[in-house]
Amino acid sequence: MLVVSGTAVLSTTEAWGLESTALTPEAMATLIQMARDIYPHDQVPDRFYAIAVKSHDTTAAKDQAHKTLIEQGIADLDQKAGAGGYTGLLWEEERVKVLQQIEETPFFQTVRGGLVVGLYNQKDLWPIFGYEGESYTKGGYLARGFDDIEWL
Repeated sequence: MLVVSGTAVLSTTEAWGLESTALTPEAMATLIQMARDIYPHDQVPDRFYAIAVKSHDTTAAKDQAHKTLIEQGIADLDQKAGAGGYTGLLWEEERVKVLQQIEETPFFQTVRGGLVVGLYNQKDLWPIFGYEGESYTKGGYLARGFDDIEWL
């Protein structure tokens, strides 16, 4: 569970926090939940999603247009979600339905596009998926058990 406190988003189940500078902690909590709903992985802790969306806060501090895009996108998302906003929807299925309503918007595409690299480029996350990283420096994949993935 994520808790907003002051200028930070804190995890009540894990030992981490994320301080925001340009965006509100509520906006960051919404982006974290949105990231989890766009790329759902039950085995991935929220801290990886927080790291993936932190770049939006950093960019918003330097670029007013990006800050406006994120803030207006979240306002639209919350409005479509109804009372309690997007993070107030308790069921993933309900949140996904709201996301489907905005999937063609620049806001959604910006967040989704940033997650591809922001989430999956985290080396600490790779072992969860069974990815050992690039293989060129280790002689390639062919002789290194490329077909031994047990979770697939």
